[in-house]
Amino acid sequence: MHESARHIVDLYQRHAHAWDRLRQANRETFARERVWLERFRQVMGGGREVLDLGCGGGEPVARYLIEEEYAVTGVDSSAALLEQCRQRFPQQQWLNADMRGLALDRDFDGILAWNSLFHLSPDDQRAMFAVFERHARPGCALMFTSGPQAGEAIGEFEGEALYHASLDPGEYCTLLDTHCFEVVQQVSEDPDCCGLTVWLARAMDFG
Repeated sequence: MHESARHIVDLYQRHAHAWDRLRQANRETFARERVWLERFRQVMGGGREVLDLGCGGGEPVARYLIEEEYAVTGVDSSAALLEQCRQRFPQQQWLNADMRGLALDRDFDGILAWNSLFHLSPDDQRAMFAVFERHARPGCALMFTSGPQAGEAIGEFEGEALYHASLDPGEYCTLLDTHCFEVVQQVSEDPDCCGLTVWLARAMDFG
């Protein structure tokens, strides 16, 4: 595992305002991401409670959901980014926590790990599927982004190394199945969504 994997939390805390400005400014990117959020909403059906893991400053993903009248619980390890959320959307719930150990003792209609899961090490990603299952109601929509194949990639943000990792697509399928999710749609390096590899799944209802 690359050393930069241990510094993701610190990096986003140090550069919170730069990251927030970038997300707000890049409206063209969000126009493409929004298509997947609409699919996510369709899988949720009538459910209105969303858990946003790695919510950042709430722009633009949480804002979109809130404007569509969803109740958002946002989780992020950066206190600086969460302060932006609280100022913008004081009616929602914002939790400063590490999503890897999350146990809220409640469940949700939708769970997002949009451009956040892929910052975790492979082992931490594997462990996250139990976290997803723990917080999912029957029929819950789960959407996350990954890499197109197993491996690590080191990007850069504000002059610092930015860690990304992915499991093999087959392993994601196995993890989803093991934790009672079925794949609804999956696109690798979606050309209509800035090259993101997106997974959309639904929690199985055994009742």
